[in-house]
Amino acid sequence: MGNDNDVQTLRRMSGLVTPMALRVAVTLGLPDRLRADPATPDLLATELDVNPRALELLLGHLVTLGIVELAGTGYRTTEFGEHLCADADNGLHNLLHQDTAAGRADLAFVDLAHGIRTGEPAYPVRYGRDFWADLAEQPHLRGAFDRQMTWRLRDRIPQFVAAVDWSRFRMIVDVGGGPGDLLAAVLDAHPGVCGHLVDLEVGPALRNFSRLGDRARATAGSFFDPLPEADACLLFNILHDWDDEQCHRVLARCVDALNRDGRVIIVESIRGLRASTEMDLVMLVHFGGQERSVAQFEELAETHGLVLDSVTEVADERCVLEFRKHPI
Repeated sequence: MGNDNDVQTLRRMSGLVTPMALRVAVTLGLPDRLRADPATPDLLATELDVNPRALELLLGHLVTLGIVELAGTGYRTTEFGEHLCADADNGLHNLLHQDTAAGRADLAFVDLAHGIRTGEPAYPVRYGRDFWADLAEQPHLRGAFDRQMTWRLRDRIPQFVAAVDWSRFRMIVDVGGGPGDLLAAVLDAHPGVCGHLVDLEVGPALRNFSRLGDRARATAGSFFDPLPEADACLLFNILHDWDDEQCHRVLARCVDALNRDGRVIIVESIRGLRASTEMDLVMLVHFGGQERSVAQFEELAETHGLVLDSVTEVADERCVLEFRKHPI
């Protein structure tokens, strides 16, 4: 027989009850609703149009977890539970809510076995289309995705700005740059540099760039199509979303856009340096992608005449890889 402590540890590691209880609580808005005004299950059930008995079962488990506590005949959010509130400014609400991009995508983990069998994303198995098509069809998901990326990046931006000598470049093309937070910060730090962001949705980037005048542009388009002329192409958290075939398409577009001495700057979590094994599975389930090692990036880049110049470990499990065009 196995060690009882080991068995209990594995039971806790494999249980789905608590993760789903937290996600449903956030989706129903319970931490926010119960923060200032305690309420009974019956009152809450009426407000939320849910079953009162089932809701009381959920609240009971949230008490066990320390998310809510009994207050007279009702429940209220604890100080610990306030971390799940929408205004907690820690990214958790956006990550767990089942009608945001991340919260919705994580539900596809129930089909992880499909991804392991086939190497394909599980997201389309659950939703009938891929992650990016879902974002294109549902603007609120795209907005939630951009907010999550902004939150994850905001405290790290100065480190990424400092990690590269951006002043070498006249024009930086931010490939799939979303709201453009990093590019805007680079341009703020280097008045002699211009930037051009390409993404399917550019509204947030245009608002972000308004203070930069004609030094920053944003064009709606796919990075699988021809890109604007560039001295450097920035790929921030792009390639790990795709399989090797699609990565080759992106890199080919970058090389075609670069001038003779151009650079491709890739910011990713690197397997063997800063990548987590958990994120490997997230990339597979959500997108069919993966985190890659330095050697794997070099192999991808070599096909396109790109040579690795440097690897800089930065922050938040990410590294900066700088590639140059191989001289002819």
